[in-house]
Amino acid sequence: MTRLHVGRALAGISAAIALPAAAFSLALAPTAPLADASSHREAPMIAHDPSADGTDLYAFPSPGNPGTITFVYNVWPLEDPFAGPNFFKFDDNVLYAVNVDNNGDNKPDLSYEFRFRTEYRNPKTFLYNTGPVTSLDDEDLNLRQFYTVTRVQTNNGQRAELAKDVPVPPVHIGPKSTPNYSALANAAVKPLARGGQVFAGQRADPFFVDLSSLFDLLTIRKLPGNAGGGVDSLEGKNVQSIVFQVPVKELTADAVDVAGLGSPNAVIGTWATSSRQKTRVLGAGTSSASGEWVQVSRLGNPLVNEVIIPLGLKDAFNGLKPEDDVKAGALPLVQRPEPERLLNQLYGLKTPGKDRSDLVAIFLTGVPGSVLGLPGATAPMNVPAGSATASEMLRLNLATPATPIGQLKSRLGVVGGDIAGFPNGRRLEDDVVDIALQAVAGVTFPLVDKTFTPDPLAGQLGDGVNAPSSPLLTGFPFVGIPHRGFDYNTAATEELIRCGQGGIFRLNPDQTLNTQITNPADIGGMSILTASASFPEEAIRRICGTQFK
Repeated sequence: MTRLHVGRALAGISAAIALPAAAFSLALAPTAPLADASSHREAPMIAHDPSADGTDLYAFPSPGNPGTITFVYNVWPLEDPFAGPNFFKFDDNVLYAVNVDNNGDNKPDLSYEFRFRTEYRNPKTFLYNTGPVTSLDDEDLNLRQFYTVTRVQTNNGQRAELAKDVPVPPVHIGPKSTPNYSALANAAVKPLARGGQVFAGQRADPFFVDLSSLFDLLTIRKLPGNAGGGVDSLEGKNVQSIVFQVPVKELTADAVDVAGLGSPNAVIGTWATSSRQKTRVLGAGTSSASGEWVQVSRLGNPLVNEVIIPLGLKDAFNGLKPEDDVKAGALPLVQRPEPERLLNQLYGLKTPGKDRSDLVAIFLTGVPGSVLGLPGATAPMNVPAGSATASEMLRLNLATPATPIGQLKSRLGVVGGDIAGFPNGRRLEDDVVDIALQAVAGVTFPLVDKTFTPDPLAGQLGDGVNAPSSPLLTGFPFVGIPHRGFDYNTAATEELIRCGQGGIFRLNPDQTLNTQITNPADIGGMSILTASASFPEEAIRRICGTQFK
């Protein structure tokens, strides 16, 4: 389905997503810029609590395992791989949870809870490991972490322990400490009691974005952004990943499999939370927590707390429940997002300049599948069966076909005509930054106002970073192996390329040319990519283009 076809098909969507006016009572409040690395350090309080900071939530039908759904909840933003001797780990005092609404009432019907505990074999050494770690129970691994997975059915409080004392693999230290890291990580994949599997450990951050440019007043390095030129600010960074896979029937309201896209039990909403106990007592070298759990981080759709929520409400939003979104007025700028005004003011783009019911569908209510022309007259796309008011969560049609890693129809998801991608769930390769830029610029506005023609550049906007910088895995847990501390250089290395007699240029990570170096002193001791047996001249010419002389 082409993007223009999608635009024409969705012209009737506005009637399906009408909301109370009270939901937008703060519509003129100021907001933050477009991106904060999806949800890395997105609010003042959580920025000082990184081990509880949820960075990204993904939910997608599992490639290679039909009838199951994979969830990925990443925490601890911007981890440097070399950060020893106290390497990054999950927080024993945080309750991590992935919540599921399966009847459209904006309340959690299911919660998958993860609690961690840490032990030290030898507290008399400063070392994380005292020798090569070749197994998860290796005596040389000094710091070990374990976790328990509990499925909570919130309507009756029933708790089912799905896995207990599951080992977390060590971090990826170096060739002497972790000589076969893949084997360690693979051994940490364990089954769940009611079907499915789980993994928790450090991974390479799969999110991709040019933070450096977007935070500079929404700068796009190479306009309009669809031809590369961006720099992935998260290249070389790790996160802590909780990845689990469960059968579809474990997620549906009636506990049966989904028959098709139009099934009344097909759509779920999901969001992740991190919570801490209310009271913390510090002593001399001690810390203890007690009391009721308080939610300190919340994450559903990417970029919401960054794009929509004003600075003064960000902390409150992290503690808010989806069922309270509308009455709290916490999502007022869905209709009038500040980045839309910035795109108009900075780049002269023609934007809608009207209330954005298209964005309401993307972030708050789900997109009706009938207007997308999906099979079956009642196909809901990702609109839940319930009739509750709008709330912010990531929605997924459980009957969506799985997309194998590396085989996306479009990295732009539904905006690019690929109904298996965001905002119908979120895959690891969905380019949510480009999707957000294009949607905010008006590409999706014809869904609600067929008289509006988007600016020709709107559908070409992007940050110039189109894929994760680290390879993903084709099988569970899908998120790539973490960057190794031994290999990491704290000073970002800059690649150079010689374009024949045309000069020396800086080379972007996506193999496109950046600026030319005119002062030889700027080269210093950096290596220069030139034609060789391992890198033929035709490859140099292809990268350099017209600059090759």
